[in-house]
Amino acid sequence: MPSPSRENAMRITLFVPVFATLSLISTANLASAEQFGTADEARAMLDRAVTALKSDEAAALRAFSDPNNKQFHDRDLYVSCFDTSNGRFTAFPGAGMIGIDVRTFKLGDDPIGQRAFDAIRGTQEGAVATMDYNFPKSGKPALKQSLETRIGNQGCGVAYYKESVEDSSPTGSISKTKGLAKGSK
Repeated sequence: MPSPSRENAMRITLFVPVFATLSLISTANLASAEQFGTADEARAMLDRAVTALKSDEAAALRAFSDPNNKQFHDRDLYVSCFDTSNGRFTAFPGAGMIGIDVRTFKLGDDPIGQRAFDAIRGTQEGAVATMDYNFPKSGKPALKQSLETRIGNQGCGVAYYKESVEDSSPTGSISKTKGLAKGSK
């Protein structure tokens, strides 16, 4: 029969790898859950973008287009903007998109770019419009919502995943909400 100290040593020897494995699984699950931004995080990012645009539009648009700027790029959340007079992107994490007309973008049969343009053009400055659309999440259909606002001649938005959906047909939902949060004026 093993001595009490040897028995404890054997338990610890068996427990450490099991604990390490469970910790790794828990961390992986937590990381997976945190890889996508939330509605609150998207709204906070949009509020920061509005503040930046009002402070210095040119510097803000550069910051929005810089994928290393963590204030305007967090996991799947990022700010994109277009000029409301001509529809051309003025800020986007991929430099190749700058100058391309947002109205030309479609997801399947969904003219998402035109819908985004129309939503902003029909929204009072400082008010937030929401637009729902289907976009893949981890290879499966999912519902995204874009929070969009107009500041001067800039239409800017941040999109986040609302939920997974069973069918991938486009949705045409656009709604308007109250003005931006306090402190973003």
